[in-house]
Amino acid sequence: MKTAAVIPARFASTRFPGKPLVPLAGKPIIQHVYEAAINSRLFDTVLVATDSEEIWKAVSYFGGKAVMTSEKNHSGSDRIAEAIKEIDCDLIVNIQGDEPLIDRASLSALINSFRHKDVMVASLMTLIREPEQLFMPNIVKVVVDKDSNALLFSRSAIPFNRDDLKNVRYYRHIGVYAYRRKILLKFVSLPPGKLENIEKLEQLRLLENGIPIRMIETDYQGIGIDTPEDLILVEKLFKGSPT
Repeated sequence: MKTAAVIPARFASTRFPGKPLVPLAGKPIIQHVYEAAINSRLFDTVLVATDSEEIWKAVSYFGGKAVMTSEKNHSGSDRIAEAIKEIDCDLIVNIQGDEPLIDRASLSALINSFRHKDVMVASLMTLIREPEQLFMPNIVKVVVDKDSNALLFSRSAIPFNRDDLKNVRYYRHIGVYAYRRKILLKFVSLPPGKLENIEKLEQLRLLENGIPIRMIETDYQGIGIDTPEDLILVEKLFKGSPT
């Protein structure tokens, strides 16, 4: 099974413009993500999909592979679907361009889940250990069935603990996805769903159309860089690592 890692990256981020090219420990953020994917040795192809000539040039400068995609794409999934049309691959892993700490163990577990023929889409989740995160709308929660397929994603705290039971486990969704090729292309052809529009969570489109998402539990905390404050936090983590 040929596997491609595609890193969607756009320059015009609302909360952090130019984020992919912001320096982190001496390198652009996008370079850290690209090198993490390459160094995992899990992929036949690694590329950046972007609508920015500046990002394309930066990736080319450090020796990476990038493709230009349309500015009209509404999401990273649309951008990836466009990028892989000319690539020979069976499985596509969407690695967010602001996840420089993504680790090999999580990516490997994600890919290995496709040994089961019934898995069409897979994503990551991690146990919420800080209670205050339950009430943060930017922390997306997920509940799963007995086979670890997602039942629902929400910005609200789910499940609601009506009787205040002890030892209820809550999971945070980490936005790293893997798709079988035909499912990714089907996904981006579908119109946005009602729940997706309410929660503003793209993955709900899959569930609304009966496409299951296998959730893989990981210890990786998914520290994405959404704001300059996040960058400061990740800088401190990099200073404490040999990278």
